Amino acid sequence: MARPSPYPLELRRRAVRMVTEVRPDHDTEWAAMKAVASKLGIGTTETLRKWVRQDQIDAGTRPGTTTEESAELKRLKKENAELKRANEILKAAASFFASMTVSGTLAYGW
Repeated sequence: MARPSPYPLELRRRAVRMVTEVRPDHDTEWAAMKAVASKLGIGTTETLRKWVRQDQIDAGTRPGTTTEESAELKRLKKENAELKRANEILKAAASFFASMTVSGTLAYGW
């Protein structure tokens, strides 16, 4: 399970907005990210770069898996794992009761 971010959502959104706003003032996007990360006390520029890329994906300007799609995929994987466990339990129970019926031990206690 992923560790929760130490950065509040509003800080992340503000940082991404700031990168867009200050980009024209810098030679490269990386330089803009580096300046914003430093100004806001974000640990590494790479962290901010990931936020910017994910924002671009969520906005549809960059290919990739959106945050919403990722959350849905995670939910479906969890549901699938639960259903597999339930199915295994049902198979084991059916097998157990089938063997009890065949040996006659379940037939009305006679």
